[in-house]
Amino acid sequence: MRFIIVGGGRVGLRTARVLSSEDHEVTIVERDPDIADRARNEGYEVVEGDGSRESVLTEAGIDEADALGALTSDLNANFAACMIANHHGCRTILRIDEDYREEIYRKYADEVNEIVYPERLGAIGAKNALLGGSIRAIADIAQNLQVVELTVQPGSPMRGYTISEIELPADSTMLAFGKKDQPMSIPSPDESLEAGDRLAVLADFGALDDVRQLIVGTTTSRAAAGGA
Repeated sequence: MRFIIVGGGRVGLRTARVLSSEDHEVTIVERDPDIADRARNEGYEVVEGDGSRESVLTEAGIDEADALGALTSDLNANFAACMIANHHGCRTILRIDEDYREEIYRKYADEVNEIVYPERLGAIGAKNALLGGSIRAIADIAQNLQVVELTVQPGSPMRGYTISEIELPADSTMLAFGKKDQPMSIPSPDESLEAGDRLAVLADFGALDDVRQLIVGTTTSRAAAGGA
């Protein structure tokens, strides 16, 4: 998949690293020449300029991108970039800093596909949001451990299996399970997985992609990435 990351700072660059490690194509848009050079030195394609301008995003390949992550520390610039990306059919991820106010969240939440708070969830949370809404970071537990919530999709390889029949990767553990639209609780071994059900899983970062493919399935199309 192809992604545009607006903002090559700490959050943006870490997100780019996570995406690149999974063989996704990443272009970084950054207006600060020094930060842009740092990203280039790590091997990323970089477009220097203001990511809130359509001409700059066009140069970065917005027409071919699956999703855009507006991950600068400037909320207004992030929102402008997302609105341009919406127009071009991209999935949009908006960064809001940790000290956001509820009214700010409500103002922007309906205009983008997902809002992330990288100060709380780290780069892996931003990556999950860019890939789609079927996996959501809940909390970073340690340097390489994260709790994620996964939503079973119609194409899940495990759809119809019972909890006792699911074999997660060695570096992951199921913590809770919830039927669609019901609260999550300790999983019962006889419960079967159906579309819309949710699982909370503790996993090593290295196992997250395997967990995602097992529970969620693989969604690689641009149309799938552009959905809410």
